[in-house]
Amino acid sequence: MELNNKVALITGSAKRVGKALALALAEQGCRIIVHYGRSEDAARQTLAEINALGVEAWSISADLNNEAEVKTIIPFALKQAGQLHILINNASIFPPEDFLSAKSATWDRNMMINLKAPFLLSQAFAQALPPDQPGKIVNLLDVIAMRPKNHHFSYTISKVGLEGLTKAMAHALAPRNIQVNGIALGAILPNVNDDPALFERLAKRIPARRTGSPEDVVKAMLYLVQDADYVTGEIIRVAGGQHLG
Repeated sequence: MELNNKVALITGSAKRVGKALALALAEQGCRIIVHYGRSEDAARQTLAEINALGVEAWSISADLNNEAEVKTIIPFALKQAGQLHILINNASIFPPEDFLSAKSATWDRNMMINLKAPFLLSQAFAQALPPDQPGKIVNLLDVIAMRPKNHHFSYTISKVGLEGLTKAMAHALAPRNIQVNGIALGAILPNVNDDPALFERLAKRIPARRTGSPEDVVKAMLYLVQDADYVTGEIIRVAGGQHLG
């Protein structure tokens, strides 16, 4: 897909990896819909950086734990930009818990934000595309979905579900020329709630012996949306081999 003048919506794109993805697409000439939850100041800064590239951008605040608010995002994007070509489901939550400490409310919140919201957004995105217009959906996953363990329990299961959703949507939407793929992240950025030293120690357990960066994710994303017109239902693991052992 030629990216110049296309329109991309990235959830959770006010900061961190989502911001890197938004800026990378803007550098290719994409107009950008910046979605955020509560990070209004960060979203404003991201918009300013996109505009500085000479690209139009809009922002929308919506709670992905609220189905009614989720359902406003695609209509907002269409109203502002007139069309939509790329959807990147990046936003997620990552609360610490194990199987025995997991609560029903936490489970429901993880499933809504990390799994149901991407489903609702992807469905609305596909329904809004004209039949002859190609589209791209990229879901941000996690390498721990390949080897679920007893930590961040509800989050992990939601990402297992998102990997399955990615493949099922790819099959459903392939006849419409909408490619659906995933990028499974390893150690890219430390969790905001964790001790940064823990993140650095993690590098010793990764086959590549180092952590990654948002730029590594950007490269995978650009391949999927720009070059991979005959690739769908695939998961690119940007993890330095972390998923292998």
